[in-house]
Amino acid sequence: MTSSTASEAAPAAEDTPTGTGLDRRVLVVASVVVLGAIMSILDVTVVNVALNRLSEELKAPLSTIQWVSTGYTLALATVIPVSGWAADRFGTKRLYMISIGLFVIGSALSGLAWSAQSLIGFRVLQGLGGGMIMPAGMTILTQAAGPKRVGQVMSVVGIPMLLGPICGPILGGYLVDDVSWRWIFYINVPIGAITLMLAWRILARDKPQPTKRLDLPGLLLLSPGLALLIYGLATGAEKRAFDSAKVLIPTLLGAVLVVGFVARALTAESPLIDLRLLKRRSVASSAGTMVLFGCAFFGAMLLLPFYYQVVRHQSALHAGLLLAPQGFGAMVTMPIGGKLTDRIGPGRVVLVGLILIIGAMTVFTQITDATSYYFLGGTLFVMGTGMGMTMMPTMSAAFQSLTHDEVPRASTMMNIIQQVAGSIGVATISVVLGNALASRLGGGGKGGGLGAAQHVPPAMFKQIAPRIAEAFAQTYWVALGLLVAAIIPALLLPHNKAKD
Repeated sequence: MTSSTASEAAPAAEDTPTGTGLDRRVLVVASVVVLGAIMSILDVTVVNVALNRLSEELKAPLSTIQWVSTGYTLALATVIPVSGWAADRFGTKRLYMISIGLFVIGSALSGLAWSAQSLIGFRVLQGLGGGMIMPAGMTILTQAAGPKRVGQVMSVVGIPMLLGPICGPILGGYLVDDVSWRWIFYINVPIGAITLMLAWRILARDKPQPTKRLDLPGLLLLSPGLALLIYGLATGAEKRAFDSAKVLIPTLLGAVLVVGFVARALTAESPLIDLRLLKRRSVASSAGTMVLFGCAFFGAMLLLPFYYQVVRHQSALHAGLLLAPQGFGAMVTMPIGGKLTDRIGPGRVVLVGLILIIGAMTVFTQITDATSYYFLGGTLFVMGTGMGMTMMPTMSAAFQSLTHDEVPRASTMMNIIQQVAGSIGVATISVVLGNALASRLGGGGKGGGLGAAQHVPPAMFKQIAPRIAEAFAQTYWVALGLLVAAIIPALLLPHNKAKD
């Protein structure tokens, strides 16, 4: 937290009781923050279960429609480093309301989209707002509660993180099946309007106090660089060739921009992302683990909704219900993982979590068109327990060797790494799945194989279903390989609890 935000928090802190419980005023502020957080987090999980329907309705191949998710997460990664500067420049309350407003506008436009390309563009706008909701909301809440009650405040903010993986797919499935895919976006409009009204009435007014300049050159290098690099690599993998101008130009240009950003970040006085923190072993090993885990896990999350709908002919709602065990597994172990990290260090906890996820992912590499739903549900629960012991402990490990002033910079960097890794994972896994389907079914021009799988005549489907399931199983091997590789940097994570 910057000095300006600390000074802004002073009036709120004076009104805050010195007891350990959360008083009514803090709980009221928390309700406003959690409402915005639930809206933004649910949106990520709601869309995953709708991608199959979006592919059909908008007549877009999987390699294109996955950018509905990838474009959103890349936009999140773009604005996360800007949020600290924006909070100082505009004030936390104003930033929070601007973020909600952008998110609502992007949601409304996404619901009105007429093509895959227009939907991707509107999702980017939605992500630009969504990326600042959580940082601004957490700042407001920690200021209202005071430093002695930060732990309780974090548990409140954790509510939407636990509910999202459970409720998101179910809500998305219901809306897609019984209402319209457009309502997975329209539903944010009334919720956002209520959040804006409550924020205007309840949140304390603060004064902007700019203290530092935005690293605009860094922003102009990183954001388009990542987008071009991921687009080029995904397009090359889809075409199975990297020698065409359509692939080479964006890939090389993106790589040059990213290298330019790295050079600036290592030399600038106040860089957008402080890459010099990677000189610390705890930060570097956490970043390496998060990159490989994020690519594998968030990419694999794309597969099962498609499997349930394409291979098993389940509705979107039933697919959402079948995905719920993963959320319940994470709900069980996330608080346990946090306590164990404080007691025995993050290294051991993360290794256990990775082993659980690897075990579950190994099961999915053997998936068929007749695998038991109970068996899949149990495997998803195990995967969720592993996630609850991996993601937050990996984040925590990055902070063990840092000073108080370095923690916010490391937090920004790790959040960006998580979002970018997720974007790369979704893009990679979608291309691998499309190619695997195309190699078994043909129909490269009908959605990279997915279109062919979606439009198999019912009379022929029983004969072809095993081959479609094989394509999903083959794709899971890619995610499994990345998870196994994640063990290497995870072995370097701190294996002792943090010192006071």
